[in-house]
Amino acid sequence: MRICFVSRRFFPAISGMSIYAINLLRQLVAAGHDVTMISQFYGDPARARVYGGGPPPAVAGVRVVGLEALGEQAGGDFERDVDAIVAAITAEHTRAPFDVLHAQYGYPTGWATLLAAQALGLPCVVSIQGGDGHWVGSCCTTHRIAMERVLAHANALLIGGTSFAQEVHARLGTPLARFTIVPGAVDTERFTPPAAPRPADGPVRLFYHGRVDRRKGVLDMLHALRAVQGEWRCTVSGIGPDYDAARTLAADLGLADRVTFSGYADYDTVPALYRDHDVFVSPTYAEGFSNTILEAMASGQAVLSCRSVGVVDCIRDGENGLLIEPGDVGAQAAALSRLVNDEGLRHWLADAALIECRRTYSWHTVGRQIMAIYDRVRAAPPPAGVSAAIPLEPCRFRAEPHLL
Repeated sequence: MRICFVSRRFFPAISGMSIYAINLLRQLVAAGHDVTMISQFYGDPARARVYGGGPPPAVAGVRVVGLEALGEQAGGDFERDVDAIVAAITAEHTRAPFDVLHAQYGYPTGWATLLAAQALGLPCVVSIQGGDGHWVGSCCTTHRIAMERVLAHANALLIGGTSFAQEVHARLGTPLARFTIVPGAVDTERFTPPAAPRPADGPVRLFYHGRVDRRKGVLDMLHALRAVQGEWRCTVSGIGPDYDAARTLAADLGLADRVTFSGYADYDTVPALYRDHDVFVSPTYAEGFSNTILEAMASGQAVLSCRSVGVVDCIRDGENGLLIEPGDVGAQAAALSRLVNDEGLRHWLADAALIECRRTYSWHTVGRQIMAIYDRVRAAPPPAGVSAAIPLEPCRFRAEPHLL
């Protein structure tokens, strides 16, 4: 099967969705599919420093086409980038016809892919992820209409979990029956526990990995750490919009000698980082589905996260991790103190999470599920009757397009 995978703003430095894309593409190639990836990226040096950037990396066996997000960089002109994505899909289809189009994110890539699918007479699959569910469509009429059309007309809508589907349903009215639940996934051969248990002496090592962004709760975590009892050290791995603010806050709170900011981590080095720590901290306010939590589960770490959309689909408090309410710094400090001072609890939660991760969230399992969806939609009628005309309305994301 010839598959075109369309990814938004591919920044491998900090985006779990970029890692998700790479792993899915590897599964498709291993199964014998002919795959092209069209991916946006930031070329502007200032944006790339904060959010990651540069053309998408080569993926073995995949034709990779990079599209610099020129419209987004030039003041949030998402419509310009939609036109560029449609043109790129059309050009690649002309070169060698596709069977199925699959977009990662509903807007702008999903909207562009839907328009291309209609024009080319192809079925399309759209994965609803991240901001798609949390705020895109609540920001302005323009993006609401685009999201509603994607949600109504794509041949299949993939979403990470029930809580996320319910959020999109509540905000945009999409019938729950439209969604196919496809959970996040992790490479359980790459992410593995340490070969030998680490010595019990020494401080417990806490680990935050991902986008350094207040929406991920990293600033809450720093406030909580000041009250955590026991011997511990913490590593903050990654870059993002609040990297400098987080470093400053850690210094202001007197944590500079116990919290290390390690910056950008190449994907190939990340498994070793997980194995070098004991507890994964993800005090996030919302997720589509947290790939970093799955990586931590696969690496044999105990997990502390929040009762937030996208997390409650994989972590159950007291069973395979600990959960607190988002933004509750006091509860976070108390939960981290429990994990730091109770070695038995850490091991028990980590073991339960590892067993579940290998059974449910391996790429071998999830990849087969996605390929079955491609087989199902391949013979389906392509989208039709979708108007490309949408009134342009003011939107707060035009001033801060990276937040969309």
